[in-house]
Amino acid sequence: MKKLVAKGAASLAILSLSALPVLAQDAEAAPAVTPEVAYIFNTLLFLIGGFLVMWMAAGFAMLEAGLVRSKNVSMQCLKNISLYSIAGLMFWITGYNLMYTGVDGGFMGSFGPYSFDPVGGDALDTGYSTASDWFFQMVFVATAASIVSGTLAERIKLWPFLIFTVVLTGFIYPIAGSWQWGAGWLSEMGFSDFAGSTLVHSVGGWAALAGAIILGARKGKYGTDGAVHPMPGSSMPLATLGTFILWLGWFGFNGASQLAMGSIGDVTDISRIFANTNMAAAAGVVAAVILTQVMYKKVDVTMALNGALAGLVSITAEPLAPSVWQAVFIGAIGGVIVVFTVPLLDKLKIDDVVGAIPVHLIAGIWGTLIVPLSNDGASYGTQIVGIVSYGVFTLVASGIVWFILKAAMGIRVSEEEEALGLDKVEIGVEAYPEFGTGSQRM
Repeated sequence: MKKLVAKGAASLAILSLSALPVLAQDAEAAPAVTPEVAYIFNTLLFLIGGFLVMWMAAGFAMLEAGLVRSKNVSMQCLKNISLYSIAGLMFWITGYNLMYTGVDGGFMGSFGPYSFDPVGGDALDTGYSTASDWFFQMVFVATAASIVSGTLAERIKLWPFLIFTVVLTGFIYPIAGSWQWGAGWLSEMGFSDFAGSTLVHSVGGWAALAGAIILGARKGKYGTDGAVHPMPGSSMPLATLGTFILWLGWFGFNGASQLAMGSIGDVTDISRIFANTNMAAAAGVVAAVILTQVMYKKVDVTMALNGALAGLVSITAEPLAPSVWQAVFIGAIGGVIVVFTVPLLDKLKIDDVVGAIPVHLIAGIWGTLIVPLSNDGASYGTQIVGIVSYGVFTLVASGIVWFILKAAMGIRVSEEEEALGLDKVEIGVEAYPEFGTGSQRM
């Protein structure tokens, strides 16, 4: 009963404080909140941001389900719920400590599982609950793995993909992340990546690129004469729903990366991040729509969807500092990148089913490179060093893992299995059984 009364009294106190009007001219005179209140609000930010980023897993699942052919939809759903679960386990087993514990300006942290605060913990020196921080960082890991899932869809075996996910989420991503967010060597150099255009999106994109090159294109995608054969996805409504879910989740991705909500300045900055994030995404859509109309005389809905995502990825490296016009410019270039890079990959015969490499890798590079435009604390030279370092490390590490998996167990289904669809041959549960092996059988 005493605990309930105490909690009730504390809640009323917080509510009464929050109900007091604070005028802009009085902001500097407003009293600072207590460490206890700051701890609560910081923890709440991590949790709400984590919930939103976790919801992005549903966005990736629906986007991929809509952009693959109907005979492979169940496989994409299974891969996405599996990779999220693997990411959670691996980031606890060793990923968090590798990324954040004992990096000290070096190249990685320590191995071993992460320990949360004890029950009823009140360690105010951290400024937030350690479990909330772990949760928020964990959901980012799953995002990187989802990028790989979409690129390699429709021809990769399930178990090699899941094994690669174990390595990516438990080792490759955390080691790379430690260089910047874990106070590693790139952080010491002054590299800047606010919410992960490179740390999350380009890392996932490089891993996907390595897999796509080693795995090869889908059967029938490219003709011997150089022709590109379109393979339309199963559901544009699903793909659109997935894009809107990702757009919503991105407010947690970028906004909660402020990492503090215990002051008026922090809350103001979070709001600014939300606005810039939304403007960049909108600009990416508009740029992609206009450009496809000019180039192809028709508007491609998949380009519009990926334009939104490219705008979001582009602004992720620095969503706070840009003015509105700068955010619009950064996002619009992201949309342009998608329109030009998708056909470029086809010319190179790199089969990216959902367009993840243009969206996450190329737009991620752009977003990271342009940070000094609005952030005086960053330099183009240091940004380039970071981009190249992440690219080389992830491409080489991922390539080694893919080659080992290919030699040890094979990573690609047979031509017959690919023609039948992975739902039927690997899952046993077809997403659309009334259509047999799918309406887009190739």
